[in-house]
Amino acid sequence: MGIFKSIFTWWDGATIGTAFYSMRKGRKVGEDAFGNRYYESKKGPRRRWVIYSGSNDASNVPAEWHGWLHQTVEEAPDASGIPVRQWEAPYVANRTGTGEAYLPAGALQKAAPRARASGDYEAWSP
Repeated sequence: MGIFKSIFTWWDGATIGTAFYSMRKGRKVGEDAFGNRYYESKKGPRRRWVIYSGSNDASNVPAEWHGWLHQTVEEAPDASGIPVRQWEAPYVANRTGTGEAYLPAGALQKAAPRARASGDYEAWSP
């Protein structure tokens, strides 16, 4: 099922065509802590892309690699040694649509009642 899945599915990793294109036209630049592989074109206009290790979700790209992908940083993060600040939180993938998603007070999915409006709103009438 592995080879069959990689030929026909695009939402869960790279397809066979993308993998062949990366080997033929691209040069591997690096890999992040999550197993995502980053490539740059060998010739022609400079293009950069990522092959995800899991599902194809852009929130799975850490900030330092995001800057490299969008060509705001010339050197790959491994080579440039971007320092980690003490106030930076560890990377967490987008949790929207999962059971771990953030739900503010008053959200329909929560059982808690919504806070009442303060009454400082006046409707405009022409």
